[in-house]
Amino acid sequence: MKITFAATRPVEAGVLALTVRKGAQPDGIALEHAALVTAAMAAQRFEGEAGSSAEVFVADGTSAQRLVLLGVGEGDDAAYERAGGALTAKLLTAGAARVVADLSDADAASTTRFAAGAAQRSWRFDEYRTRLPEKQKPTLNEIVVVSAAGDIDAAWTKRNAVTQGLGLARTLATLPPNILYPESFVERVTQAVDGLGLEITVIDEDQMRELGMGALLGVSQGSRREARILALKWNGAEDHGGDAPLTALVGKGVTFDTGGISIKPAAGMEDMKWDMGGAGAVAGAMLSLAARKARANVIGVMGLVENMPDGNAQRPGDVVTSMSGQTIEVINTDAEGRLVLCDAITWVQREHKPAQIIDLATLTGAMIVSLGNEMGGLFSNDDGLAEQILAAGRASGDLLWRFPLADGYDKLIDSAIADMKNVGPRGGGSITAAQFIKRFVDEGVKWAHLDIAGMVWSEKDGATWGKGATGYGVRVLDRFVADNLEG
Repeated sequence: MKITFAATRPVEAGVLALTVRKGAQPDGIALEHAALVTAAMAAQRFEGEAGSSAEVFVADGTSAQRLVLLGVGEGDDAAYERAGGALTAKLLTAGAARVVADLSDADAASTTRFAAGAAQRSWRFDEYRTRLPEKQKPTLNEIVVVSAAGDIDAAWTKRNAVTQGLGLARTLATLPPNILYPESFVERVTQAVDGLGLEITVIDEDQMRELGMGALLGVSQGSRREARILALKWNGAEDHGGDAPLTALVGKGVTFDTGGISIKPAAGMEDMKWDMGGAGAVAGAMLSLAARKARANVIGVMGLVENMPDGNAQRPGDVVTSMSGQTIEVINTDAEGRLVLCDAITWVQREHKPAQIIDLATLTGAMIVSLGNEMGGLFSNDDGLAEQILAAGRASGDLLWRFPLADGYDKLIDSAIADMKNVGPRGGGSITAAQFIKRFVDEGVKWAHLDIAGMVWSEKDGATWGKGATGYGVRVLDRFVADNLEG
């Protein structure tokens, strides 16, 4: 979708969108149309609530003008984002090719968040649909946003970078597992970030064996697709003459998860193509940071594997040695994400010595039991870091809720024959998974774990996405960097 900005309303505006605050009347309507518009609002019970919309046709010479009213509630930035998404959802396939949205009274932050919401809601994945009915094909290809605010270009550069990152994360999560696997994930991401100035490192299985990544390789050994680690490093602070500590973002990238020998039920297993949602979010966030030239030093590390059950697959009861040297008794081969993360976290600490680590993973079904599909779970060894991430979640819309860590939970993953086992009892499953990862974080390193199992895929439309991949994680990571790492 093309987004353009104009200082004044174009003369030709076949479809005009106006924002309306809760309980108010719309501005910018010709006097002769006011009564008709008021009646249409009442008939559609439109009162300006954030994300709501109403529609009316008014006379325009010898033709009719389509007028869309968009509720922005109390007028905060998030409400404008919802309004932008509502505009696209209403008109994407409705026949209009171009829409003029008049936001003359909004500031740059609200205006660009509206535009970003509209652009993000337009993302679709129709690559494999060869018989799409004509009426289901998108027609809307441009939104002209009218704004009198200053510094729109700078604000839009940042919003548009996040939108690009969301598009990458959504595409990766949507691609079928015969198309997206560790090697092709690397290829697609490196192509997407080409020319943005990121340092790219790719580690193959031979290198992993030399490094002693027995935990990650144990997950991969049942698949014909070789595992990979992909690292994207952005030296934004250094490029601007700064000397800032490095932050690591680490993502679980299980491109398809059968559960291995501890195989999942057949019903719904096709959804496990998005078990790489954490890695997808890291890839999207790194694209965003590089595209907007963030003044921060960040490395994104993605552990990429496919978990399959063949004759060489890892067995329940196997003991593997992680890169850290700690041994793990594998009780359940479907608890594989933590085995991938622990070696990726050890690698980034040894090679790059980050001051803090944030990992993201579609890690546990227990998190969905706890929080449903409304928030992700947050665990951390540092209260300050935890609050920064929670605040970034509130500001960006990627909401999170903090869970506890404690010695009592940690003891639940002690093993009788190894340093630890990869699962604890049924109760507190998300917490014991986080306790497992925490054992691989070096002393003095701040760490947070985001369990986003319920958030990367949605069975219903959202404010800025359609049913399917959401791109959850990109926005909160970008906002965290912007608010806490950039000078």
